[in-house]
Amino acid sequence: MSDKDLSPPRIAVVVPVKNEADNILPLLGEITAALSDRWPFEIVYVDDGSDDETPAVLAAAKRDFPQLRLVRHRESCGQSQAVATGVKAARAPYIATLDGDGQNDPADIPALFERFLSASESDRDLLLIAGFRQKRQDNGLRRLSSKVANGIRASLLNDATPDSGCGLKLFSRDAFLDMPRFNHMHRFLPALMIRRGGDVVSVRVNHRPRERGVSKYGLWNRLWVGIVDLFGVMWLQRRASVPIIDRRD
Repeated sequence: MSDKDLSPPRIAVVVPVKNEADNILPLLGEITAALSDRWPFEIVYVDDGSDDETPAVLAAAKRDFPQLRLVRHRESCGQSQAVATGVKAARAPYIATLDGDGQNDPADIPALFERFLSASESDRDLLLIAGFRQKRQDNGLRRLSSKVANGIRASLLNDATPDSGCGLKLFSRDAFLDMPRFNHMHRFLPALMIRRGGDVVSVRVNHRPRERGVSKYGLWNRLWVGIVDLFGVMWLQRRASVPIIDRRD
């Protein structure tokens, strides 16, 4: 075991999953390959109440992936709560989130993290790096719905983000824990960061077709909750108060 393996993790990759048994091992291998020999890291998988073989596959994977840590929801609480559980469980000061279906490419994480680290240390708590998926590998209806949703979001929230639905994002743990939390908040992280007085930088990332398993949500069940949440975030923006620190002793 190297000294790097014994060092506290610098970055945690948080992966929320529900019924993704076939995607666990391939994605773990890719995350490990992307981050090994770069920074000390941990991988936090949050099983959001899976009823397939996901829990067994994850438990067995700990033998081959020592950086892997597991948290399980007894019942499904949704992706946003799974992300929040993973961030709270993480020990690293910086967080990368990744969808568990294999469509995000872990090889993009180092570029996002390098961009994040290029900011001064005092600015990182007010910075979010968001993936911007190129050549979306989804069907036409999903691409259209995403384009419309991103357009409406950008117009109403001014979130400076062309692809706020991309699961690949990077931010500080402290920043996330300081944000208001609600169901589906993971779709609004850029707007919530700006509400804190921070900045959002979008970085072009790869997007891959889903090779295993099926999507856990569709167009209509995202559309209606998205409208309600959109107005909720607009209310939060109007109620925001960001103090200017004049002195700190």
